[in-house]
Order: sequence, then structure tokens, then C-alpha cells
Amino acid sequence: MARIAGIDLPKNKRGEIGLTYIYGIGRSTAQRILDKAGIDYDVKVQDWDDDQLSAIRTVINDEIKVEGALRSEVQLNIKRLMDIGCYRFRFCKGELRSGK
Repeated sequence: MARIAGIDLPKNKRGEIGLTYIYGIGRSTAQRILDKAGIDYDVKVQDWDDDQLSAIRTVINDEIKVEGALRSEVQLNIKRLMDIGCYRFRFCKGELRSGK
């Protein structure tokens, strides 16, 4: 089982799909990570060896903000918009859609 950024990746998924289980990584980012690590998109997560896992972890840790750090940044941005009285934060919270 592969564990990256505190997330257990599903072992029966292809690499590019498995990486999307990490908050902050979508399909295109997963493809870019696998390109930099030199891994084919179609290799399943369970077939990655230790060298490939360490290459993926290195790329993610060095270049991409994921999971806790990204969640904190998003929440701080929403709080900042609320504090300055900007209308945009209401879209994030669903207030304008619900009529509040």
C-alpha cells in the first residue's frame, strides 16, 4: 500500500487516478507529477516500487501544496474575504444562493 502526504492511495487504481485521492491534486497535476518522476500513467499504485514512491513523494513535497497546508490556506483566504467585507466569500459559503 502506498501512503503519500498522509493518505493511503487505493492500490488497484492507475497511478494518475490514485494520486487524485490527495487533496489538491487533480488529473493534470497527477500527470505532471508522474512525468517528473518518470513513471507511466498506466502503472497501478500496487506496482510502484520504493524508488518510484520516493520520487513521487519528492516531487509532491518540493513543488505542490497539498492536504493540511492547502486546506489551511483556503480557510485563511475565506476568512480574509469575510473580514474585509468582500461579497465573494458569500459564494464560498453558499449564502447568496440560499437567500440569506
